[in-house]
Amino acid sequence: MTNIGIVGGGVAGLHLGLYLRKHDVPVTIYSDKTVEQLGTGRLPNTVAHQNTTIRREQELGISHWDLDEYGYTAHHHHIAGDPPLRFTPHASGPARALDYRIYLPRLVEDFVARGGNFETRQVQPATIVSLSEQHDLVVVGTGKAGLSNMFGRRTDASPFDVPQRKLSAGLYHGVARPDPTGMTMSVSPEGELLELPMHSFDGPVTTLLFEIKPGGDMEELAHLRYEDDPAAFEKAVLSKLEKYHPTVFARVNPSEFSLTRPEDIVQGALVPGVREDYVRLPNGRYALSVGDAHTTVDPMIGQGANLASYSAFVIGESIVEDLGFDERFCVKVARKRAHRVLSTVQWGNFMLRREPPAHQIRLFQRMATDQALADEFIDFFNQPERLWDVLSTPERTDAFLAAHD
Repeated sequence: MTNIGIVGGGVAGLHLGLYLRKHDVPVTIYSDKTVEQLGTGRLPNTVAHQNTTIRREQELGISHWDLDEYGYTAHHHHIAGDPPLRFTPHASGPARALDYRIYLPRLVEDFVARGGNFETRQVQPATIVSLSEQHDLVVVGTGKAGLSNMFGRRTDASPFDVPQRKLSAGLYHGVARPDPTGMTMSVSPEGELLELPMHSFDGPVTTLLFEIKPGGDMEELAHLRYEDDPAAFEKAVLSKLEKYHPTVFARVNPSEFSLTRPEDIVQGALVPGVREDYVRLPNGRYALSVGDAHTTVDPMIGQGANLASYSAFVIGESIVEDLGFDERFCVKVARKRAHRVLSTVQWGNFMLRREPPAHQIRLFQRMATDQALADEFIDFFNQPERLWDVLSTPERTDAFLAAHD
């Protein structure tokens, strides 16, 4: 019987492992963290699952968090300018933001209860060959320990060599949720702010993810250490909110504003890019890449985990229906997921431009006055290839607008 090894206990590895167990495929997940460690430590990310990902969770029987309580459909957009633009499209199905230190351990529990093997083990590139002797196929879902370097960087889809944004993301008390509850994207000349209604250990909290253009006034938020002076850190966050994202600042109660816990902050930067879908190992077997080992997109567009889940399902479906795990299998997986993966990456890179192009502004201006068009466009977050169909060229954007005249 087919036996699969998965390296990485993140959303890609767990969704793939749970999919395979649903189809009675023996599978082992190798994680560098124990279940207890997955549930503790520093904030790993600020992820929101789009409705398509939630539907995959429902298919797997792991959607444990009721959408009436944890979900949202509203997307509040505030764009600085003269005049400023404000609009609130509503998605047709709810999204959900949940602390991964709650989410991942619960999925490991589901995986093990369904017969999956979860092994805590440090895996390095040199280990992959020996793992491939134990499994019919190894899928690498983490870039840690140099594992992503096993898969060559695709220069055609990876135009950046340095980060285009500095990042500061934290969980906060003292921010009232917008009405209706939903995410907020606030755009200023210094960068973007993504606000999410997150559920964490303290219950409902607010995620503030600052996407900071390097070299600007906001960059100190990417470097200022909370541990050195918590009061000074929180004062700096409030100052930047008031100056550059006033519509969010208007919902802050300064006397209650605080980081939820010292470990609930993550800062840094990343370089978006795409790596090859597979590699031929020295023993003639193949390893596939998925998740962080395959694709890195800037968190501004909120697609990283969703793309990892989608890619995991493509691999799972292919494993269940195919006859073997040779190069043809790997090529078929690559082709099957390429359109969504590359469209998402291109959209993310487009959004990282220093100045938005004129056709993007035209689209936003129209969404500010046309609710039906805005609602339709925001639903494309569930199908990023369709969103990129609209944004990729001025001609396509104008055709989309003309279709709604």
